[in-house]
Amino acid sequence: MSLYWRIFLLNAGVIAIAVALLLGPVTVSTPVRFGEAIVLLAGLAAMLVTNAVLLRVGLAPLARLNRAMATADLLKPGTRPAVTGGGEIAALTRSFNAMLDRLEAERATSSGRVLTALEAERKRIAQELHDEVGQTLTAVLLQIKHAADRAPEPVRSDLHQAQETTRASLDEIRRIARRLRPGVLEELGLHSALRSLAAEFTTARLGVTAHITPGLPHLDPAAELVLYRVAQEGLTNAARHSGATRVEVHLRPLPGGGTGLLVHDNGHGLRDAPEGAGIQGMRERALLIGAELLVGPGPHGGTEVRLDIHDTDIPGATP
Repeated sequence: MSLYWRIFLLNAGVIAIAVALLLGPVTVSTPVRFGEAIVLLAGLAAMLVTNAVLLRVGLAPLARLNRAMATADLLKPGTRPAVTGGGEIAALTRSFNAMLDRLEAERATSSGRVLTALEAERKRIAQELHDEVGQTLTAVLLQIKHAADRAPEPVRSDLHQAQETTRASLDEIRRIARRLRPGVLEELGLHSALRSLAAEFTTARLGVTAHITPGLPHLDPAAELVLYRVAQEGLTNAARHSGATRVEVHLRPLPGGGTGLLVHDNGHGLRDAPEGAGIQGMRERALLIGAELLVGPGPHGGTEVRLDIHDTDIPGATP
């Protein structure tokens, strides 16, 4: 039954009750007596309450659909309002679910193109930093050393200081290039890349350990890159914002099949901070391979970043 006929029949029922009361034995005097006024007000209240209850019941599916529309988030896919009953509201719910399916598919496709272009640009910038800036600084470093060997003693100390500054800049350029393009991931694989990432973030203030369970299933290169980037972003957030002193990175098989990544720190947690560009970027990368990403408080405090890639999510996997 359509929404129009539901509301019409509800109101028709209330009006029919009012007409039945008028045709009944109840009479109204002029002026209205106190007892008659009580009966009229009671009848009016009963009709209003009945009308309100019937309208609430009739419009409940529309209210549920409205809540689903208000809370829909393309970065958190999978949630759909249930299609109940028939008529216009059920058709509207099905249309809304189909629209969400199309939007999530288009979002995943566009995110994949953007992330692919981003990785290509990162690779290009890292290559230019290594080939152009890195080689230039290396040449400058050699020239300073050659000049320092021939300079008199008062000038030699200044040249040595310039040499150390140039060497530190060269190391920083190489570190930036490694973060932009994970060459160790391409050359040695995900396990070595995660251990190298943990060593890179380890400082005197922050200890990072990587725990990798043997016997992990084979992963597509795209899935390995997503795991690496999510771990990198999780460690970056822990180092910059959490105030943590210890971070653990776990790569392990899932009980139902697949691979799970867990980055856990002992910092002060997310609290009420809104999700920034880093977490949204992780969600977009997870959508790219159909994985499930959870970011929230850990069981013993701190923050947990959990990425689960099931066997059916891996490109080319057999369902």
